[in-house]
Amino acid sequence: MTKKIVPVDYTSTDFDKIKRDLVNYAKKYYPNTYKDFNEASFGSLMTDLVSYVGDSLSFYLDYNANESFMTTALEYDNVVAHANQLGFRYSSVNSSVGHIDIYLPVPADSANVAPDLDYLPRMRAGASVATPSGKVFTLIEDIEFFDSNVEVVGDELSSDGSKITYYILKAKGKIISGENKQTTLEVGDFKRFLKLKIPGPNVSEIVSVIDTSGNQYYEVDYLSQNTIYRPVINRDAPTVNNRAPSVIKPFPVPRRFVVEHNGQDVSLVFGYGSEAELKTNQVADPSEIVLDILGKNYVSTVTFDPSKLMTTEKFGVSPVNTDLIVTYRVNNSENMNAAAGSITAVLDPNLEFRNPQNLEQGKMDYILQNLEVFNEEPINGDISIPTTEEIKRRASANFATQGRAVTLQDYISATYAMPTNFGAVKRAAIYRDDNDLTRNMNMFIISEDSNGYLETSSTALKENLKTWINSIKMVNDSVDIMDAIIINIGIEFEVVGKKDVNSSTVFNMAKEEIYEQLTEIKPEIGEPFQLTEVFKILKEVDEVLDVVSVKVVPKIGSNYNGIDFQTEEYLSSDGRTLYFPEHAIWEIKFKSDIVGTVR
Repeated sequence: MTKKIVPVDYTSTDFDKIKRDLVNYAKKYYPNTYKDFNEASFGSLMTDLVSYVGDSLSFYLDYNANESFMTTALEYDNVVAHANQLGFRYSSVNSSVGHIDIYLPVPADSANVAPDLDYLPRMRAGASVATPSGKVFTLIEDIEFFDSNVEVVGDELSSDGSKITYYILKAKGKIISGENKQTTLEVGDFKRFLKLKIPGPNVSEIVSVIDTSGNQYYEVDYLSQNTIYRPVINRDAPTVNNRAPSVIKPFPVPRRFVVEHNGQDVSLVFGYGSEAELKTNQVADPSEIVLDILGKNYVSTVTFDPSKLMTTEKFGVSPVNTDLIVTYRVNNSENMNAAAGSITAVLDPNLEFRNPQNLEQGKMDYILQNLEVFNEEPINGDISIPTTEEIKRRASANFATQGRAVTLQDYISATYAMPTNFGAVKRAAIYRDDNDLTRNMNMFIISEDSNGYLETSSTALKENLKTWINSIKMVNDSVDIMDAIIINIGIEFEVVGKKDVNSSTVFNMAKEEIYEQLTEIKPEIGEPFQLTEVFKILKEVDEVLDVVSVKVVPKIGSNYNGIDFQTEEYLSSDGRTLYFPEHAIWEIKFKSDIVGTVR
């Protein structure tokens, strides 16, 4: 007997089409077995159940297929995973950076003419300061009070006013949002690609990892990276051709790890090399490396590759039978930014005197008790994590950049890819300087305050970005980093409401929808404002019968950025698009900035 060939329509993937095909199949191949296709019949029940199962399987199959590609993925974690495959450094917690001023009383010397140099301390990195509301910030660089940049800004007199007892010194320091914490992770037997989770949420940076033997593990971008570059203090006397405060030198790191972000969870991932292999595989001789590669018996700066100082096929040494002391920094959106003048408390001064055994304890205690801190400018960055669409764009651009900046888009991509311990930029734009004969570019950036409102970036953030850009830019390029202009705008509208709805209800519903949807838009610097978008929002409000007019007005005053923007000069001829200068960004700040009338 010949086997019956059953044609199958593989394009039928939804409920209705699957049910239709099932019914047609039954009618065609089982005409005498079952004939009752009434909607209330048992056969209809079975076809509905099978169609439901088929529809569900089809949905999850399509869903999983879409989630396998970054361009079609919707789940945030999946988009992040795809971005990581393209080398995009993602962090679920951003940071903000800024400067603080430290005021320190120092005893006068025996002649009462200058501060006593023996009492000039060093404030070590890791010192913590805070705002009255409890926002904590951590010092990321040592402050040397015996440095030449420290200035005397005041003094304290004796009770009778006859002599100076203390001089008030002022020094600047760089801080980052968040506070340092420490945990101990137990490591047992050897495990390939050991993965250790850091306890607790909001981990923004791994500061240090040290085992019980004193060996330090270093963070790298990828496990095959066996060399890092570290700044070493330049102790040479400054000359005309040598004024660099530090020298960058290669440093082999057989003990290394990468940081893996999965939502709010942060883990350390190690390689699978052993301590025994490390002891037998000594650091390679540079001359031998060059000789092996190029057949030369000499070393030159052109041919020497520092990345070959330590070679391994096992992606670094994995810790075994030890405890890892991990120092990390925690941060959250509520703790990130601080207004100017709000940092006034010293939680942990972390002061270090050079020879405390030779100093008077009373004077050292006075210094510690009277230490003051103040921030002249706001501490800001980007408090919100990027959306899925932003991650997709940034990951693709970062992959194309390949660790160097050639095109304008490369510079934008590099800005967003800057490590979070340098701070985070909310928006960036870059343009060629047409008036400059050199390859100069003007980059405009903007940040956010603690409420999510746009704010000019701190000096520290711009300095860090400058340093980061200089490390990857073309030799003949120069980049000037400047603040973008914030233009606050408001919306005035007129609509016709339905007759059976109160006018105040119509107004409140329209106002709510405009504010909610427009504030979700995160415009780029120089991006125009589409008035048609407001028309669309209003027409989708059920209580609105018709839209009469929409107008954009500038908002100025003490609560705004003070830019009086003439909207009429930048409005398109058809009244649909409001253009802005290439270095400006628009923002609707308050819900009260939206007003309207209802007919």
